[in-house]
Amino acid sequence: MNKIPYILGATLLAVVPAVAQQTHPDSTITLKEQTLANVTVTSRKASVRSLKGAINGKDILRDELFKAACCNLGESFVTNPSVDVNYADATTGAKQVKLLGLSGTYVQMLTENLPNFRGAALPYGLGYVPGNWMKSMQVSKGNSSVKNGYEAMTGQINVEYVKPEDEKGVSLNLYGNTMGKFEANADGNVHINGNKNLSTELLVHFENNWSQHDGNGDGFEDDPQVKQYNLQNRWFWKKGGYMLHAGLALLKEDRTSGQVAHAQPAPGSLTPYRIGIGTERYEGYMKHAFILNEAHGTNVAFMGNVSLHKQDASYGIKQYSVNEKNAYASLIFETNFTPEHNLSAGLSLNHDYLHQRLLLPAGVVPADYGNRYPLTRGIESETTPGAYVQYTYNLHNRVIAMAGLRIDHSNVYGTFFTPRFHLKWMPADLLTIRLSAGKGYRSPHALAENNYLMASGRRLIIDNLEQEAAWNYGTSLSFLIPIGKQTLKLNADYYYTHFLSQTLIDYDTNPQELHITNLNGKSYSHTVQIDASYLLFKGLDLTAAYRYNLVKATYGGRLMWKPLQSRYKALLTASYKTPLGLWQFDATAVLNGGGRMPEPYTTASGNLSWSRNFKAYGQLNAQVTRYFRHFSVYVGSENLGNYKQKNPIIGYQNPWDNNFEPTMVYGPVQGASAYIGIRVNLGKRL
Repeated sequence: MNKIPYILGATLLAVVPAVAQQTHPDSTITLKEQTLANVTVTSRKASVRSLKGAINGKDILRDELFKAACCNLGESFVTNPSVDVNYADATTGAKQVKLLGLSGTYVQMLTENLPNFRGAALPYGLGYVPGNWMKSMQVSKGNSSVKNGYEAMTGQINVEYVKPEDEKGVSLNLYGNTMGKFEANADGNVHINGNKNLSTELLVHFENNWSQHDGNGDGFEDDPQVKQYNLQNRWFWKKGGYMLHAGLALLKEDRTSGQVAHAQPAPGSLTPYRIGIGTERYEGYMKHAFILNEAHGTNVAFMGNVSLHKQDASYGIKQYSVNEKNAYASLIFETNFTPEHNLSAGLSLNHDYLHQRLLLPAGVVPADYGNRYPLTRGIESETTPGAYVQYTYNLHNRVIAMAGLRIDHSNVYGTFFTPRFHLKWMPADLLTIRLSAGKGYRSPHALAENNYLMASGRRLIIDNLEQEAAWNYGTSLSFLIPIGKQTLKLNADYYYTHFLSQTLIDYDTNPQELHITNLNGKSYSHTVQIDASYLLFKGLDLTAAYRYNLVKATYGGRLMWKPLQSRYKALLTASYKTPLGLWQFDATAVLNGGGRMPEPYTTASGNLSWSRNFKAYGQLNAQVTRYFRHFSVYVGSENLGNYKQKNPIIGYQNPWDNNFEPTMVYGPVQGASAYIGIRVNLGKRL
């Protein structure tokens, strides 16, 4: 392995504190901007803040997101110790977020506090939110408030976009990397007639990844070619005690992958193995708020969103299409009886409709490919009305207790109850204790959510699936420890998730099948995490974290470690900004622990098809930013150590064989890359 990139990354981690030592220590953690005559002294504000309520989570601001390339939501967690984002397979570019050691299906995704990216949007939804559109992001662990629904079994991620009512301005961003990817983003807002209470904004995104890069020589593209057009128009209106947010969005994306031009087709095949996925997505949302009594915080809110998601995909000779419609509405009433007592109650309605087709060409035997071929009218429809009530007791922000209960009725799964409880206690200024317990549910859409599995040569078997249900319990301790003239922020948390029913992808029982089935036995997750952050010198922030995951489930009657899951993660980040704020240096080092591979089989030669386990691997990312008055230029590198999963595609020599398997991915499939970008801000928008 080439050690030079590792040395460069380690050198940057060492140089950052060395450079910082040349400045004088400062006694404040967060400084304000001070103007003295013609000299402006700029210092850093906290870019990650703890949520103030009873729920354990972080508010991640724009400055934190831009410590890395942050092209989209899926690339926004580079410096986050709690969240992992991994490729789901080595051919389509599908990604999944992991929280508390469990896949993103158990993490509720919200945009502007509205549920989003469900069903068929799940595999590629992390790429539908451009990084430059995001103003902030809230990540919480464990069960969230019942106000947002019955899902969020392991956590919740909410994205806040830049707002129409922000100060007027225009923002531009251009980005390119050595893998042949180019991005352009633009956003701007207008206060109509100079009135910010009637504002609109336009968000535009374009990306094109035209390279057919094959770094490991297996004849397959390391990353799909993706061309995406993304547009949003958002509005804000406020008059008296009434407030409206509304908007429309559209997205068109084409992604192609598979064997590159120079790859040799398998014997007996006329054409190379190719994958094509075309997506059109349309969204609309609205949020109405009526303030009835400002002194008591009494208000009524009505909010909702609708989406239409159309996807046509081909995986070799397999053809899959889905037309998905989703509608969600929520009516919420809130009031404070006294400063200590808050009541929130509401009604909700969610509707999911999926029309799917799964076809094969004439002359092939459908049973050789799975139990769902041919599927000409695969209709999945679920309507779920619900109601909730939530009480919060707040004693001077020292003790906050929040208890909530939901009742929902699904026309598919019947009536179910969702109780949740959160407690925050600050016995002293230096210590915060949080406890949580609650239940969560999820309705699986196996084919839509996992359609990337059709890239595999195995037979795809899908059982009739039950509604998923799990209990989640958690506790966290947060300390503020004075050390020298600064404060060490130390957090420790533990979460346990216990599944009552679960949808599993079984790679182990039959090497010729991918079996999506119901849990028959135990399934649970234990997660322990410790993280610390410290302002070592003026302008220099350090964060260190360690997380251990114990995740097991029952496959074929055996309780086993979950496959393709790292058992631990260690992270170290360093961020330094010079005293005048002209330069910023960011570096992130991650060590991902080893884990279990799916059960291998014995080949004709007597060898195992692959190793039973994968080893730990490290990653280094670095970025340098130069700030000017109205723009900034950033240059960086990802995966400096050039680590790549060895043979991420099993059986690449013959993709038409049932031993072809590109979906067993645990690590990076791309090597080291470099990028450069420019961000231009005109006006006072950001």
